[in-house]
Amino acid sequence: MKLRRDNTYTIPHLFVLLIILLHPASTRAQEVEDEREFDYIEGSEKGPRQWGELKEEWATCKNGKMQSPIDLSCARVKIIPYCHQLHTDYKSSNATIINRGHDIAVYWKGDAGSIRVNGTEFFLKQCHWHSPSEHSINGRKYDLEMHMLHVSPDNKIFVVGAFYKIGHRRDRFLYQLEKDIKHLVDEVEEREIGETNPSHVQTRGKMYYRYIGSLTTPPCTEGVIWNIDRKIRTVSKEQVRLLREAVHDHAERNARPRQARNNRDIIYFRYKRRAKPKY
Repeated sequence: MKLRRDNTYTIPHLFVLLIILLHPASTRAQEVEDEREFDYIEGSEKGPRQWGELKEEWATCKNGKMQSPIDLSCARVKIIPYCHQLHTDYKSSNATIINRGHDIAVYWKGDAGSIRVNGTEFFLKQCHWHSPSEHSINGRKYDLEMHMLHVSPDNKIFVVGAFYKIGHRRDRFLYQLEKDIKHLVDEVEEREIGETNPSHVQTRGKMYYRYIGSLTTPPCTEGVIWNIDRKIRTVSKEQVRLLREAVHDHAERNARPRQARNNRDIIYFRYKRRAKPKY
């Protein structure tokens, strides 16, 4: 595949690339509900280097060739200008906030809406946070990374990711959850939080990366479509600390180490309105 001088790709090449990215093999296995079965502690018997040995069904964590997270190097991406912004149709639904042992996750019980990608509808199931970020941009990691996990009717998985750096401004969605997260600090494993609107999660930037990878927790299932927003948002130091204090794993971080890219394509979508023709 050859670059043009403007660092973009020819239409036929992009068409083939989009077909590959948007129609992966069906992904049936989802994230482990109880994360106490593994940990993030370096050198631990249940640490990231050992995940593939802990259970037979987790072997992909060790042997997989499309594992996540990875470094999103701007020097090696395929640029697609004039793309459309992601179409989301989220709505309020009853939700539960859960301490999964190594992270805090919000699960929507009913229909919380969906995101449409190339004609396929992916329904929102849950979101959770990792600190520091799991993915990086040109080698740089951020203070927090949020994942919104969506599943299509035929069990394909689409994950929207967003980066956060510590700043003076709190994250609005986390601010709404702070009181509930504080209850999880006292060994409470889950808490009903009532109607919760996913639209309050800010993930609609004008530039984003997309590639095919895996879940970043066991069973490390591959074929996951990752869509990671390029915009860096802000979160307070107190919010990041609260997310880590609420879990009980005694680890300083809950981010899986970056995995080998293995020559996978990374597409960089850059939204830009087309200029109206002049007559």
